[in-house]
Amino acid sequence: MKSMLVKTGLFAVIALLAASAASTGEGVPATVHYIPHDQVASVMAKGGPIVSDPGLVVLANRREAGGVEYHEHTNHIFIIVDGEATFIAGGTMVGAKRTNPEQMTGTSIDGGETFHLSKGDVITIPAKTPHWWKELSTKTVGYYAINIESK
Repeated sequence: MKSMLVKTGLFAVIALLAASAASTGEGVPATVHYIPHDQVASVMAKGGPIVSDPGLVVLANRREAGGVEYHEHTNHIFIIVDGEATFIAGGTMVGAKRTNPEQMTGTSIDGGETFHLSKGDVITIPAKTPHWWKELSTKTVGYYAINIESK
């Protein structure tokens, strides 16, 4: 299953989202963006957006383990650049609470698929899929998050 999500899933999700985005004009870059490596490194140190277009956000994040997330319309592509994490995707959220109309958080996941993520890994998370940075074997994990909205 991991190879399907990471290999086939990445290209399938990108193709599907690109086709959907092209029809709505969202989720694709509105202009050329060049972000020099020193600026990306600075954002990675604190976390935040490096590109923000309608329907498309690219984040440079560094995080610790945390709660479960669920997004109604946000599709993620995570590209791990350093650290290691146990990541759970799918299953059923435990302790789900709606934080806004587009998102829920939870305390854990019942079921789901477990992945060991490390530098160089790519994983795609479709909208409406609970996901959880459950444990880190390093202090933090650094990754790029490509967020594509599918409203």
